[in-house]
Amino acid sequence: MVVTIRPARTEDAHGIAFVHTESWQTTYQGLMPAEYIAQRTLERRQRTWEHVLQQPDALVYVAEDKQGRLVGFANGGPLRSDDPGYAAEVYCLYLLQEAQRQGLGRTLVRVLVADFLAHGMESMLIWVLATNPARRFYEALGGILVREMMVEDNGFSLHEVAYGWPDLRAMSF
Repeated sequence: MVVTIRPARTEDAHGIAFVHTESWQTTYQGLMPAEYIAQRTLERRQRTWEHVLQQPDALVYVAEDKQGRLVGFANGGPLRSDDPGYAAEVYCLYLLQEAQRQGLGRTLVRVLVADFLAHGMESMLIWVLATNPARRFYEALGGILVREMMVEDNGFSLHEVAYGWPDLRAMSF
């Protein structure tokens, strides 16, 4: 699949929301309660992404196929928790099912890491659902399992784990 990786624009909100919603449907089916997944509608996601993309410091990159359709995205920035030893965080990394296992996730992470380093953030975390098979992807990128936590969200308990990279300059792609 031939794609272009580029910074997201405000008009990408719908495409990002579509990828986000579709990815949840295909990735988390059977890993999360169906009611929880159903709460993540395209309309809600679009409103969220419209807001995110209006922020001047938003770090969001999209993968766009040769027809101009978004097939993936990554979002990150400064660490959202008080976790010593880490400066940056990958907030989201999602690809449509047909775009997975083609190196796009790795490329999106590489672009985010370059941006982190350019902003002086030399370490990062990413939180992932503990039962998500994509954990192997983060391990293949050299991520080290560093944290676990239970998250309560809308009446649902989710077990998440964090992978860390203490020195992004040493990260191998």
